Amino acid sequence: TKAGRRMFPTFQVKVFGMDPVADYVLLMDFIPVDDKRYRYAFRSSAWLVAGKADPAMPGRIHVHPDSPARGATWMKQIVSFDKLKLTNNLLDDNGHIILNSMHRYQPRFHVVFVDPRVGSEERADQNFKSFVFEETRFTAVTAYQNHRITQLKIAS
Repeated sequence: TKAGRRMFPTFQVKVFGMDPVADYVLLMDFIPVDDKRYRYAFRSSAWLVAGKADPAMPGRIHVHPDSPARGATWMKQIVSFDKLKLTNNLLDDNGHIILNSMHRYQPRFHVVFVDPRVGSEERADQNFKSFVFEETRFTAVTAYQNHRITQLKIAS
């Protein structure tokens, strides 16, 4: 929506293998899956290609609000990106992730090691790891196309 809505379902991840005393920043971004626009066909309950994609929205990142935090903090619980908001408003000035409605997206999860050494910014390209979970792909919508999804969201 123009005002922005929280992503549903919420992206949650369990992290491990971090240095417990080092600081890390966790963040997400979203990339288009393809160059197509979709429409939902109610009769067949399926998403169909409806043409070429609209121009890509400006890329934004969402930094987890608890960042930076120690590895021990991140590893002791499930990390939830429940504050992340999505919008289709190109003029958004609230820091929400801007997406095109009826387009497919792939969320990406990034872990950035905060290197305390002097000059570490020169090695910044070596201090992060990115993760893609294909099962998190989705079609951005302003209204749910399935009443059961609406009920699930209301119940959660």
